[in-house]
Amino acid sequence: MRFVTYKSKDNEKNKFGYIEDGTIIDITEAKKWLNDSRGIQNYLTIPNSLQESLSNWDTYFKLLQEMKDDLESIDMEELKTKKLSSELNEVRWLPPVTHPPSFRDFYAFEQHVKAARKLRGLDMHPDWFRLPIFYFSNPNALYGHKENIPYPDKTNELDFELEFAVVIANGGKNIKKEEADTYIAGYTICNDWSARDLQREEMPLSLGPAKGKDFATSFGPYMVTPDELKNDWDEYGKLHLRMTCHINDELISDGNTNDLYHPFTAMIERASMNTNLVAGDYLGSGTVGTGCILELRPENVGGWIKKGDIIRLKVDKLGELENTII
Repeated sequence: MRFVTYKSKDNEKNKFGYIEDGTIIDITEAKKWLNDSRGIQNYLTIPNSLQESLSNWDTYFKLLQEMKDDLESIDMEELKTKKLSSELNEVRWLPPVTHPPSFRDFYAFEQHVKAARKLRGLDMHPDWFRLPIFYFSNPNALYGHKENIPYPDKTNELDFELEFAVVIANGGKNIKKEEADTYIAGYTICNDWSARDLQREEMPLSLGPAKGKDFATSFGPYMVTPDELKNDWDEYGKLHLRMTCHINDELISDGNTNDLYHPFTAMIERASMNTNLVAGDYLGSGTVGTGCILELRPENVGGWIKKGDIIRLKVDKLGELENTII
């Protein structure tokens, strides 16, 4: 299933839905309608947000699948008439989890790491192949699909980063990678916006990249559950999804999820070591090879991102995440 958090144009309240035949089904309204019209009460226990549902995901995901099956016999026009669904262009998209407990962003694509270190005159550190490393970013500066991103102050080198991420289900501590798959509620696209000149100031001091990153991260357009991707894995356990970035409709980046060196299972094991991963946490993959201007070099792609630019990230099966810089 593909779950979305959104607002309708006439209501500021966050809504929880899933995508079906090019429309969004409002889960809160649907469960009420099934109770009132069909006498089906068990769906009333489903929380009214994705974030709340993730705390007991095994139970609630099963109920959500059953509710979806019950609604499939009803004509889409009838669902819209009963205000149980909305057209995709009628809503304001939010990140799938709007206020996550934390956002850890990893550094797990070898090509990007190698290119970034080469720019600083560094070879690959041998420990990188052993340790899935990450930094904590700001969970309070998140944007959804189609939301405008304010150009940050005190930077002249704004960059995008083409990534994908997992959303944590249930939560746990000291999770072993062999069982870590069961803690993945779903996948989403991530744009880890970066102010390269601010980042460059901090990193030589052995801390950061705090101010180079904490002003904005985009997630979306929705969270895709693992069962939707079951045919996209190879025999070696690699997920094969093409990843691209267009700036103002020009193809800038072209990579693939199968280049990920450290799998998300290893990231989950590392992130949960000696601490609790919490339901709703985001874990980002880091940037795919060719997935940022820093790596491609600004002189080769028309410079750094400017106000008015439209950046569109696409990952097969995960949708498109578009933002405009203002």
